[in-house]
Amino acid sequence: MNMNGEDPVERPQEIRNIINGLERYNPEAAGVLEAYLTQQCEEKFCDCNANRALLKLYQLNPDRIKDEAITNILVKALTQFPSPQFDCALHLLSPAQTNPTSSSELSEAVGHLRTLNLQLEGAQYARFWATLDSDDIYADLTTDIAGFEDMIRLRIAQLISQSYREIQISVLENWLGLDDAEEVQKYVVEKCGWKVAEGGLVQIPKNAENEAKKTEIREDVNIDMFARVIKRSWEETA
Repeated sequence: MNMNGEDPVERPQEIRNIINGLERYNPEAAGVLEAYLTQQCEEKFCDCNANRALLKLYQLNPDRIKDEAITNILVKALTQFPSPQFDCALHLLSPAQTNPTSSSELSEAVGHLRTLNLQLEGAQYARFWATLDSDDIYADLTTDIAGFEDMIRLRIAQLISQSYREIQISVLENWLGLDDAEEVQKYVVEKCGWKVAEGGLVQIPKNAENEAKKTEIREDVNIDMFARVIKRSWEETA
């Protein structure tokens, strides 16, 4: 899964021509970008650059706005955490679409997705899964995104592998949003290639991110530097 979302290999030449040329200002390009967004949702990749181009067209052509496309763009951006992708998309919406006090269905949906994004960005993974299960609106908002929960779960596992060498299954159960220890064990072994030791301790292979490194701090200080410090302190007390 591409976790960058800016320049996916799946992007066809037609979309490249739109986002890199004057076609990005053509109102008719909205339909092509919407179809491409549907493809992203079905095929589990993300092109945040193209999706922002669609949001900009909506800014210029309010009559073409489709609420479902906006929420799908935001949900796709959610899967790229931790990154600024969600906020970049959010900033292309109008105040009316993002105002939490508004009574519109779109502003309510945006508010719910913003809550999920804040939890993911803050590494509040257990709270994220609890929130996701707390209201049917979340199921409605993510229904078009094939494999949404799997993509989020995989990304959480990737981030865990960058920070830990060992972690308890009970912790992973909450962070990965899985039902029990057996399901966690199956997931980490089959999907992540991790090992589970006695006592429910999950062992994560060493990698460039989770390996402890010795840091050497060296400062070159010569006698002239000491002399200037001593002279300055002497002058201040004189």
